[in-house]
Amino acid sequence: MILKSLSLLNYKNFDNKSFEFDSKINCIFVNNGIGKTNVLDAIYHLSFGKSYFNPVATQNIKHGEDFFVVNGEYNKEDKNEKIVVSLKRGQKKVIKRNAKAYEKFSEHIGFLPLVIISPADRNLIIEGSDTRRKFIDSVISQSDKSYLSHLINYNKILAQRNALLKYFALNHTFNADTLEVYNNQLTEYGTLIFEKRDAFLKEFIPIFKERYEAISNGNEVVDLVYHSHLFEDDLNSLLQHALNKDKALQYTSVGIHKDDLHFNIEEHPIKKFGSQGQQKSFLIALKLAQFDFIKAHSGVNPILLLDDIFDKLDEQR
Repeated sequence: MILKSLSLLNYKNFDNKSFEFDSKINCIFVNNGIGKTNVLDAIYHLSFGKSYFNPVATQNIKHGEDFFVVNGEYNKEDKNEKIVVSLKRGQKKVIKRNAKAYEKFSEHIGFLPLVIISPADRNLIIEGSDTRRKFIDSVISQSDKSYLSHLINYNKILAQRNALLKYFALNHTFNADTLEVYNNQLTEYGTLIFEKRDAFLKEFIPIFKERYEAISNGNEVVDLVYHSHLFEDDLNSLLQHALNKDKALQYTSVGIHKDDLHFNIEEHPIKKFGSQGQQKSFLIALKLAQFDFIKAHSGVNPILLLDDIFDKLDEQR
């Protein structure tokens, strides 16, 4: 897959800018603050319908303007594809493929597989489990439509169950039958998600270790360790056992929404025991393994975006 051209209108610091790309490697060299990272973010936007760096959609509109438009022309499997992402203040974002708007953004995910390596990836190490779950979900979703659908349904039901727990607390009431309906639905989708995450990581971790070994010349031993409540028991049983705790907390305390992925170096957390160079190597290996995995499962070469790739790496890495 090749991105042939990109045009930006009122996107971040660009008023009106167009780019033509080579089919192989493209490098952008300009001074700081000109917008190198914004160009990469625009390309990311075309694949995922959102910014990699700023989750507030309207903040991607150029200051003083009312809308932005990002337009990309691709060649995928010998077919020309035109993707347009646009947003006007006060309105919903629109994603179009060949002039036809998607009804659901989730339908677009995975069509233009993409991997980005950026200094912002350090959030995977320093922030909470939610960031690492999103990484897992992003990789799987690009090659498995049903997974994304299960995840959307799970999160919707989770929000409903949490709202019910709050209702019980506020009104000093309880209805076991209604709660059981949500428990059964959470168990159905949560089990499917857990099984796919577990299968994914069993395949992904050896790829990651191979990539890290190549970057570090085999000088360190690293690992990814998947933690989930569902290794202990089935989700329905876990929900039953946690009922009193959930009623007190007024939210669901067990389930796949609490899963985490531990990053280790020499059997210790890389967050505490890894140098900046080791952490950067870890993240690059993680993203290159993502590239390998998506390529193997989609049959398409993902677009690979590298932002400030050599920062904190020595010559041996």
